Amino acid sequence: MKHHGLGPVVAIANQKGGVGKTTTSINLAASLAALDQRVLLIDLDPQGNSTSGLGVNQKDVTSGTYGVLMGEYSLKESIVDTDFNRLFLLPASMDLAGSEVELVSEIGRELKLNQALDEYNGERFDFVFIDCPPALSLLTVNALTASDYVMVTLQTEFYAMEGLTQLMDSIRRIRQVLNESLAMDGILLTMVDRRNNLSTLVEQDVRAYFGSQVYEEIIPRNVRLSEAPSYGVPVMYHDVRSKGAQAYLSVAREFMHRREV
Repeated sequence: MKHHGLGPVVAIANQKGGVGKTTTSINLAASLAALDQRVLLIDLDPQGNSTSGLGVNQKDVTSGTYGVLMGEYSLKESIVDTDFNRLFLLPASMDLAGSEVELVSEIGRELKLNQALDEYNGERFDFVFIDCPPALSLLTVNALTASDYVMVTLQTEFYAMEGLTQLMDSIRRIRQVLNESLAMDGILLTMVDRRNNLSTLVEQDVRAYFGSQVYEEIIPRNVRLSEAPSYGVPVMYHDVRSKGAQAYLSVAREFMHRREV
């Protein structure tokens, strides 16, 4: 494990937007917290949807991921409590978007997050998740360099496999150059509609090609899942009986089971 003081770090990544990264970051983290795990979610997406989705207003954030990346604040002093037991957040502040440009001129720019996580000296977490931006940008590279595992969320749609190959290539390159210990956690299929032939075919393809790397559990298309962020709560606090909430609880159990094997 890269950061012994912190706990295992999992980047949730896909260079495509709208494939369930933030939804997964919020709801997997909240589900694990509900299953008695102490969880930290790091919002590395300038859109800040994980931050607002957990009821934190970006305008109120003094020190978030930006301050930590720039070395202005420590991780420990920047983590905030959420309204949900055992779930903590490193929020995205409004200035995170500008960090890409500023980081370009920094020495060791790919290692900034890794460094910040290394210096953490607070109470340990069972799991740390990083919600990555929808691009293979410097922020995503920082996340993958600082992580032990990468979880890929994949929408079962026409070009899914194409984007996935590209992402796998990037992960391979990061392993070669920046983080040889980066392991694949798995591929989570999101927005699955099993009444739709294409969705089913894509799922079959991905499973045939990637085998046991693909999570058994899938995330269905679900109205409650898309409503929950506007209330600033994870879906289980919005409607625990909904298909979306139950699916993420199952994914959380499978995620923990994968750690034990």
